[in-house]
Amino acid sequence: MKLNYQWPLPIQPRPISIIGSGGIVKDAHLPAYSKANFKVLGLFDIDYEKSAMVAKTWNLKAFESLDKLISNAQAHNAVFDLALPPSAVSKVVEKLPNHATVLIQKPMGSDLEEAKEIKEICVRKKLNAAVNFQLRFSPMMLALRDAMSKMMLQKILDLEVHLNLETPWNLFPFLKKMERVEIAVHSIHYLDLIRSFLGTPKSVWAQTLGHPNTPDIAQTRTSAILNYGPEIRCVISINHNYSKGPRLQTAQIRFDCQKGAAYVKLGLLLDYPRGEPDEVWIYKSEKEEWDQIEFEGGWFPEAFIGTMSNLQRFVAGEDNQLHTSVEDAYETMRLVEACYESSRSGGTEL
Repeated sequence: MKLNYQWPLPIQPRPISIIGSGGIVKDAHLPAYSKANFKVLGLFDIDYEKSAMVAKTWNLKAFESLDKLISNAQAHNAVFDLALPPSAVSKVVEKLPNHATVLIQKPMGSDLEEAKEIKEICVRKKLNAAVNFQLRFSPMMLALRDAMSKMMLQKILDLEVHLNLETPWNLFPFLKKMERVEIAVHSIHYLDLIRSFLGTPKSVWAQTLGHPNTPDIAQTRTSAILNYGPEIRCVISINHNYSKGPRLQTAQIRFDCQKGAAYVKLGLLLDYPRGEPDEVWIYKSEKEEWDQIEFEGGWFPEAFIGTMSNLQRFVAGEDNQLHTSVEDAYETMRLVEACYESSRSGGTEL
């Protein structure tokens, strides 16, 4: 029997107005909201033809201007869902009405300076704002936290993220224009997830670099060591350019604890965007064996239901914590910035 690990839905869901119509909207946002029976009022994109095509597919309204979408959203007490390139976020957030509820696609701006600006705008305009760090809300991570709540896993001593696969960068042409790619757009998920388990590290060593096979993408590989003191080893090892076939590709997160252990397979990333099923395995110390937790759904689209649900439930008073608030997301952006600074410094010279 598969278990249903999903963040609780809001009791009275509010409609959603989407700003942006790129691949993430088609592949994740709209499928998630459809599955959750969230009403979408429509969408806007500076490329009207693109938004019109997406709107037609989903039987939605494509707005011809941002002002018209905002006016319509205000009339229906809608939540704003921003699925924008990082550099466009602050300008759009500034245009939103005071006290609006908004979910901002990660990253929170292009760099820490933009993240600070976005945070300041949200505070000044008194926005109920969260950032879409949805990996925390994926069924596999909710299953893992459930195992922790049942004391199957106690005291993390080792946390390792390891990817060795071939990512189809051609699906993301907008990345060719960006100076920061791998950490800012991809590994930021793991840095945020790690923070959700262990908090912000004391320091970090990192190196991020490109690859000769993808010269148009600034960085596609990253190594990072996060310093959590003398007991915890925490490392990220990412290679998006493994082109030796699918057989030995990997996408996994491992937790080794003082009691128990966990293995998480990030199935979505293997043969993306079709992907494979996500998996969670728990090692129970008293049984000395691995048990698989069978669950429904995956990172896409179920996790996107979770971030929107937590935001709406928090504003309605149904959740007591907004887990990916702009304040918390800013801490993840601080960690991202530290990784880039470390990569620029080049480490200790010999």
